[in-house]
This record gives sequence, C-alpha cells and structure tokens, in this order.
Amino acid sequence: MIVCIIDLVPIIIGMPRGLKETSGIVAISSRTDESAANTYTQSQIDLSLDPLNNEVFVVVAVDLNPSFPEAIAATDTATQAALTVTSRTTMGFIEDNNVLASASTAIKAKGYVDGGVGFTQQSLETPPANLDYIGIIATNDMFLSVQGTGNTNPKAVGCRVWGYRAKADAAIYAALVQSEVLSA
Repeated sequence: MIVCIIDLVPIIIGMPRGLKETSGIVAISSRTDESAANTYTQSQIDLSLDPLNNEVFVVVAVDLNPSFPEAIAATDTATQAALTVTSRTTMGFIEDNNVLASASTAIKAKGYVDGGVGFTQQSLETPPANLDYIGIIATNDMFLSVQGTGNTNPKAVGCRVWGYRAKADAAIYAALVQSEVLSA
C-alpha cells in the first residue's frame, strides 16, 4: 500500500492589483464551424470593452467542446480547438502565450481495419478554486478556432467563457495591451 500526504495550503491571491471589478461574473458562449473539412477556421468574439475607460475582461474559466472526429478505418483523424486573446493564422496550443485554453480529440486508426482508438486532450477547463483568474483580455476581442485533420466533414467547437469586466489603471492597461499585441 502506498500512502501519499499532500499539504494543501490555500493561497489567497485576490483581485489583480491595479484593477477594479465593474461587473459580476458573466458567461459568454460561442461556436465556430470549419468553413470546409480540415480547414483552420477562426471566429471573433466581440467583448464590447470600453478602451477609453481602460476596461478589461478578466477570464476566470473556459470550457471548450470540439466535435468528435470521424472514425475512418486505417485513417488517423482529429479535431483541435483553441480560445485565444489575439487573432491567429494557425492553431494555437496551451503553451502559446496568447492561448487561454485548447482542446483536442483524436482517433488513432492508421494500421487498423476498424475505427481505431479515441483520445482526448485539453487544458484545464476550470482552474483550481485558489486561482482567481486565468487571463486578462485588454483588447476588444477574443478568438475561437477549430481545425480537423483527416475528416470528410467540417467540424465545430463550442465554448463558454466565464469572467467579469474590470477597470485598469492607465499603466496596467497600457502594459496589458502591449503584452497582447506583442504575443500576436
């Protein structure tokens, strides 16, 4: 028998410094469909932020649900999705600076005569309770993208983002905008 003791120390982070919350938690839902099978497709989600008042959107949780890929004998298929703070021309992954969340579903069937074996991989949908936010969006939009691989039909992704509006002081706002622009 193996016994493991983990010391769980609550961490209180609080509101990010330089920000003042101006709304309660809101949920934003969106969907993006591939324009054609296996084609990178991105849609813009307008946050209607007020840049004159240094308004930002503080993201506290993201849920991405990409379509299942097709089970095609002897063919590997996949559906990948990402939610990003800046526009991209290729699929983003969680290790990229401007990616808030990513998800992938795949069926590995190359070499098999049947539909193969399915796999799912995604970034943490909801962060641990001691994490106050997972990202701050200072520009007016976020972007939802999807791309299939090896499928015969277009795929889609649905998402829900939870967050709140906040007002940043001038220095913090400028730094957040510059960080987003440089991560594009």
